[in-house]
Amino acid sequence: MEGFAATTTARSRMMESQDYMDLEDRWGAHNYHPLPVVLCRGEGVWLWDVTGKKYLDMMSAYSAVSHGHSHPRLVSTMIDQVNRLAMCSRAYHNDVMPRFLETVCKMTGMDRMLPMNTGAEAVETAIKAVRRWGYQVKGIPTDQAEIIVTSQNFHGRTIGIISFSSDKDYQKGFGPFLAGFKSVPFGDAIALEKAITPNTCAVLTEPIQGEAGIVMPPKGWLKQVSAICKKNNVMLVVDEVQSGLGRTGKILACEHEDVSPDAVILGKALGGGLFPVSGVAGKRHLMDVFNPGSHGSTFGGNPLGAAIAIKALELLEEDQLCERSQEMGAYLTKQLQSIDSKMVKDIRGIGLWIGLEINPKIAAARQICEKLAKLGVLSKETHETVVRLAPPLVITKEEIDWGINRIRQVLTES
Repeated sequence: MEGFAATTTARSRMMESQDYMDLEDRWGAHNYHPLPVVLCRGEGVWLWDVTGKKYLDMMSAYSAVSHGHSHPRLVSTMIDQVNRLAMCSRAYHNDVMPRFLETVCKMTGMDRMLPMNTGAEAVETAIKAVRRWGYQVKGIPTDQAEIIVTSQNFHGRTIGIISFSSDKDYQKGFGPFLAGFKSVPFGDAIALEKAITPNTCAVLTEPIQGEAGIVMPPKGWLKQVSAICKKNNVMLVVDEVQSGLGRTGKILACEHEDVSPDAVILGKALGGGLFPVSGVAGKRHLMDVFNPGSHGSTFGGNPLGAAIAIKALELLEEDQLCERSQEMGAYLTKQLQSIDSKMVKDIRGIGLWIGLEINPKIAAARQICEKLAKLGVLSKETHETVVRLAPPLVITKEEIDWGINRIRQVLTES
């Protein structure tokens, strides 16, 4: 094994970008279609590839790197905790997780949190919570609970979650699917209320749809949904895995509507760009349905992830990242709107979460992203028509200007 490791290390020093991509293509399952860039280092809003080329990160790993790459205080916290205690079973208590739970609950206005690791795990946790609440508290007949979701949603890729996806590409070849979900149009409060029956236990929705292309609902929609849920004794669960923790200029995007849901799903930025941390934070009347053995996770609530998350949440306030998202988001939007381009049909978003809808008759969003990458700006397309821009919340005006100059060049070329 020692010889194998030495050979692998020596070979990696000589490899070119295409070699890495070929190696991944040979040994990896083909479940992603990355841009042809092989990254090896990150600092703040910047990334470098194996050739030494520098890129402005305008994606921040779908909001997971909101604090910027390798934030020194987060890295220091991580190293300190690794040297002390990184992992222990939930068969025992640890001295970090309780402070993590308290910090999340106080910041979100919730009563209890159940920690997990990935966003999809947290969504599945929320589904279990509302179903059990439906049976134990609301009195829905066994196995008859219904959850209302919104069309064009994206909550993850597990079998349970894709069961209620309206994107057939996510479902193709993976059936049979989980029953018990009803889909209504995103942003349509009337349709949502009509879909409620005595067996409805919850409404699960994103406050703003990210994967769908940074789609904003009509103003006041979430507040209407909240009122409808209260009137009909239905739990409201808001998926803030991407939209939460400063991305839209608030701790939670639902705060823009002064909505306090029964539960909120968190992830991505909660791990400070260093470690997978997620969970469901909710009101006591919902979260108290869990008892020992009803749900769990080997890594959920581990000391390392908990320590990083605590520091990430502290920095969110200390570095005023919500305020920065508002200010820099407004600046970025204004600069984008100043670009006179026939390619762009619409610019929409909030905070540092913006979608450029591309006219498909002129170009595909993927083509735009590939051209931007060649100029040193990393973004990502969605549904072939939208270029997403979601840089780390620590980005400055000077760094935005650097990116805008290149975005303008791509969007205005004939």
